[in-house]
Amino acid sequence: KSCNFPHSININYKKASFFRLLCLIPTGFPVRSVDMQRATDNITIRQGDTAIIRCYVDDKVSRVAWLNRSNIIFAGQDKWSLDPRVDLVTKGQLEYSLRIQKVDVYDEGSYTCSIQTKQQPKTSQVYLIVQVPPNIYKVSEDITVNEGSNVTLSCLASGRPDPAITWRLLNPSADPLDGEEYLDIIGIMRNQAGRYECKASNDVKSDVKYVNVVVNYPPTIKKTQSSETQVGRMGTLQCDATAVPTPEFEWYRDDKRLSNSQGINIQISGTTAILVIANVTEEDYGNYTCVAANRLGVQNASLFLYRPGTGRDINGSACVSQSLWLLLACFACLFFKC
Repeated sequence: KSCNFPHSININYKKASFFRLLCLIPTGFPVRSVDMQRATDNITIRQGDTAIIRCYVDDKVSRVAWLNRSNIIFAGQDKWSLDPRVDLVTKGQLEYSLRIQKVDVYDEGSYTCSIQTKQQPKTSQVYLIVQVPPNIYKVSEDITVNEGSNVTLSCLASGRPDPAITWRLLNPSADPLDGEEYLDIIGIMRNQAGRYECKASNDVKSDVKYVNVVVNYPPTIKKTQSSETQVGRMGTLQCDATAVPTPEFEWYRDDKRLSNSQGINIQISGTTAILVIANVTEEDYGNYTCVAANRLGVQNASLFLYRPGTGRDINGSACVSQSLWLLLACFACLFFKC
């Protein structure tokens, strides 16, 4: 059967060439016409899913085909595409739909169901949109900085549509932070140390990565415990400090640095230092100095071992010494391991 286009139909060269090609397609396919709802529809599909692009026909159609851009996929029942993921869905004699399995980003684009009726050619176009879940492909490595430094954390992600990037400091409150691909922290403080969460999200799903930030700062003696002890009893002095890195402790009596010896035991656990005098004598009463130091600084505090009834405040806060000799001695012992 010949295939003639009415002179009143104005089609361009490409379309005319295609419809001449339709004339070569066997007419064995059931004769139907297309159900055209809109000129162009959009179908959104996630990467890896199966897309079915619908096309319905009726008894006015003589020939039908599927095209992707300018490439013919199916002409009637004949498959022109070499892609094994592509096939036809023909339920009964009413449907001529295209199925694409394991959809990928290169499948995105315009698909055309083209038909030839007894009167004129028609097309139904569908634009396939492929969504891709976010992938954080670059994030800052764990870092250690000194307090007061400026810090920039980066988090780069791909995806379709473009993912939105958000930041949180997970401890203690996990409140959102003001940042996108780059999170700037000006003059970082010790309470801003912790685990930072970068989250990339779009309409498909989310991807999450983490950055651990350690903030170094000099020691601060937070608590001291003096001792009211009778002669012949055990006296205990305690000193608690905070610092990163963990501080090193030393104990002094007047100008003399103390060490483990007969009658004296120094116990250090993390950020706590304890001085134990096993059998207190009259000569042991007086002022003791606890020194906490790391490579960023040093702080010291005075504690007292005293006779009962003298009325000293054994729970008082640290009394910070500004003695030049003591500061120099502490730094020297820290760096030269005396």
